[in-house]
Amino acid sequence: MDMLVSTEWLAAELGASDLRVVDATYFLPTDGRNAATEYEAAHIPGAVHMDLENLVDSSSDLPNMLPTPEKFASRMQSLGLGDGSRIVLYDDSPYRTAARAWWMLRLFGAHDVAILDGGLAKWKAEGRELAAGKEPHRHRHYTVWKDDATLRTLDQMKANAESGAEQVLDARSSARFTGEEADPRPKTHAGHIPGSKNLPYGNLFNADGSWKQGDALKQAFADAGIDLGRPLVTTCGSGITAAVLLFGATLAGADKVALYDGSWSEWGSDPSTKKAMGAA
Repeated sequence: MDMLVSTEWLAAELGASDLRVVDATYFLPTDGRNAATEYEAAHIPGAVHMDLENLVDSSSDLPNMLPTPEKFASRMQSLGLGDGSRIVLYDDSPYRTAARAWWMLRLFGAHDVAILDGGLAKWKAEGRELAAGKEPHRHRHYTVWKDDATLRTLDQMKANAESGAEQVLDARSSARFTGEEADPRPKTHAGHIPGSKNLPYGNLFNADGSWKQGDALKQAFADAGIDLGRPLVTTCGSGITAAVLLFGATLAGADKVALYDGSWSEWGSDPSTKKAMGAA
């Protein structure tokens, strides 16, 4: 299974015994939308809802930090996702949150994971079948596992700020990156990690909401000053849209891409870190 699949492909595969379709829609509290309610109102037939809002480290003061491997595996089992499943993710979120779910699943041991190109919006626009309510599913075994190769911590990012060994790419808007716009989080500095580049995550998509691919996708990274042949770490406000850049870079052929999970909510609020303002 390719890492990006079309609505045509998914429609033909629905009902396959090893296929699991997952709605990974997530909204911010300020959006005034409820992902679970919208899922129950309309979803792709057979899809289960992954609650990203609560699939976090509840002991952390930072938003959206990764849960423990045990918590993640337990939640996946309860959704009927197990070892050997082919998993297709989609969302209906402005933050393209299927990418966060994709990164998490890969980090926690799932191997065959894809994103539906165009998400639920494209599925609906094509007049494809929808279901309502909750889908029945049974527990399946999901092995507890974690590989930190695509994860970066605050200490690692501090060291990298000195060494420059890995490129750092920020998914936030230009105004948030430069510091022209204040950070919405209390006690969080404006600006960006010194030495980082900026690529607003929306630049990776076509006007119809589908992913850019091939040369067009590679050019988006090149225009941001990123060499996809070198190691790359993505960041954002709280680790959500950083996953969009990580997925996009991987789709474009990069093979050494990691995500700074604490992102600016951690770096920008830590008095020990250096902050940069203005353009990169």
